[in-house]
Amino acid sequence: MNQKRVLILGGTGDATVLAVRASEIPGVDVITALAGRTRQPTVLSENTRIGGFGGVAGLTNYLREQQIDLLIDATHPFAAQISFNAAAAAATTGILHLMLIRPAWNPTTGDRWIDVESNQAAATVLPGLAQRIFLTIGRQELAPFAHLQAPSLDTRNKSLLASQAIDLWFLIRMIDPPPPDVAIPPGKILLARGPFSLEEERSLLQQYEIGAIVSKNSGGDATYAKIRAARELMIPVVMIQRPSVPSGEQVETLETAVAWIRKQLAIRA
Repeated sequence: MNQKRVLILGGTGDATVLAVRASEIPGVDVITALAGRTRQPTVLSENTRIGGFGGVAGLTNYLREQQIDLLIDATHPFAAQISFNAAAAAATTGILHLMLIRPAWNPTTGDRWIDVESNQAAATVLPGLAQRIFLTIGRQELAPFAHLQAPSLDTRNKSLLASQAIDLWFLIRMIDPPPPDVAIPPGKILLARGPFSLEEERSLLQQYEIGAIVSKNSGGDATYAKIRAARELMIPVVMIQRPSVPSGEQVETLETAVAWIRKQLAIRA
């Protein structure tokens, strides 16, 4: 049986599991590519590539040089650029291409979501919403929140005093420390990697007296507990919606992704 080569563009827990499951298929050689945004990524084997490709042209060349048969994009839902690059490279080379996109979270009874389209839009709604913010958007997108202020309240007449604005305070959770050249909002940096339990998230929100959360709509289970905790504590969540993705074949689960691999290999056998 000729080995078929599958390139998985990773960056999520789903990609890690998919690489393991795909490697168990007879006749499949799996390469996992990670962008290297975290300092200690999960490296599955010697067939893990870390680092960017150099845009569409670089990825196209890699697909040809490595004689890739199938390309699976299992990157983070907010890694839009690599997804568009992957779609373009697959189209150029004629390689079959699949996107594994986990379902987005949807608000349910008790949620107090404020949907926004970007980090910049999220920053605009925070002044007046809360003074202590739980910021969970990653380490490279902090600048829009760095200089936020909220007007003080005149306790005598309940009016807002714009001339006496106060800095907002942020509890900023990320996996790795932020780059040294990035503007950091005032507050506390918390380095941690999910998954997080409901009890942990509830305790965190209460300990730091959090009044609002800023989150990306990443989907999945690893970080959903903060949304549940916010619901219980009636804390508003400023939810940043996902960017658009390229057109092409998509699946939502690991099982359907594995089934797709098996189907394509059977067709090409």
